[in-house]
Amino acid sequence: MKIKPVILCGGAGTRLWPKSKKNLAKQFIDFGGWNLLEHTLERIKNPIFDTPIISTNLSYLNLVKKYLKKKNFYKYKIILEPSKKNTAAAILSSSLLEEVSFDQPIIFLPADHLIGKTNDFNKALTFNLKYLNDDNIFIFGIKPQFPSSQYGYFIPKKNSKGIYVIGKFIEKPNLKKAKDIIKRKGYWNSGIIFAKKISIINNFTKYQNKTLDLCMQSVFNSTVSKNLYFLSKKPFKKIMGKSFDYAILEKSKNINAIKLNIPWSDLGSWKEITNIFKRNKSKYFNKKNVFHRPWGRYTNLFNGKGFLIKELVINPKSSISLQKHNHRSEHWSISSGHAKISINKKSYIKKNGDTAFIPKGSLHRIENPYKKPVVIMEAQTGSILKETDIIRYKDIYGRVK
Repeated sequence: MKIKPVILCGGAGTRLWPKSKKNLAKQFIDFGGWNLLEHTLERIKNPIFDTPIISTNLSYLNLVKKYLKKKNFYKYKIILEPSKKNTAAAILSSSLLEEVSFDQPIIFLPADHLIGKTNDFNKALTFNLKYLNDDNIFIFGIKPQFPSSQYGYFIPKKNSKGIYVIGKFIEKPNLKKAKDIIKRKGYWNSGIIFAKKISIINNFTKYQNKTLDLCMQSVFNSTVSKNLYFLSKKPFKKIMGKSFDYAILEKSKNINAIKLNIPWSDLGSWKEITNIFKRNKSKYFNKKNVFHRPWGRYTNLFNGKGFLIKELVINPKSSISLQKHNHRSEHWSISSGHAKISINKKSYIKKNGDTAFIPKGSLHRIENPYKKPVVIMEAQTGSILKETDIIRYKDIYGRVK
């Protein structure tokens, strides 16, 4: 039996755009001829997968259909949620569609993940098919490449049957605790779920019976138009919004892990996004976009909708001006060297891997008092992303009028 892929495509991208509702959700952001939803659709073009189900909402419908057509998907179902209720309701309502048989394995794929080595991913998926039963749920764990406070963790342990089991989930620890978890061979919680339909139903029956009842009402009273399911509003609105992790994974005693050592990111922060451009700099680099300044140089790598990705190189014993911007914020990630960064009345020494956020209207400066250049990846977000949005207050090169 083929694996039914369910693509969860309802996220709004609030971590990237916390104060804006106008920007695209991250699964639709154009990063230079590609977006995350397209990558997700490409991954399920494999004989092991059945036709997909896309869980989203009405505001994203046209975009979802656009990329399904672009990637030559003509057999699919789209389930439209009338309101946002988090991943528990999205996973359950997708599972309840009559197109999915009770014994069918389902893979739940967030639309906003970037995954490398997809052959390794698919091999792990097919290998673990034989371990699925009517009660267990598998979750993919990613071997951490670095300590991060952006992800949840778990520590898998092998049981007598050779299956990895999860005793406890750790929700987004601080960096010190993340380092300790990695030493204890912890894995990032990817949020990618693998289970039989009957197991999803059985777990909701046991731990979230009210949500199951309301989801069943909403699905069975859906308005169906061709390949679209418009979930019934009245029962769906009564559902308490919960993540699948909180609703099921943290309560069930039958959660297993699939361990993977592959490139993975949910691109949930501007640091991770700038890292993509850093790793693929040759693809985005154009010498026409290199600009020299008294303090060093900057390179515009990609100008997206509402954001601009740049690389800054500050020479030794150099400094940008003390400045502010009225129309943009800036997200900095140190790629190489050490820098003294001032934001309003506070100063910090930042080294490779560190980040800094400069809110719109904040006085700020980068200084490099050291002997080596400092390289910073910068993501600008805002309504005006031009050099004209610089107001200088102090400058060692005499540029303050």
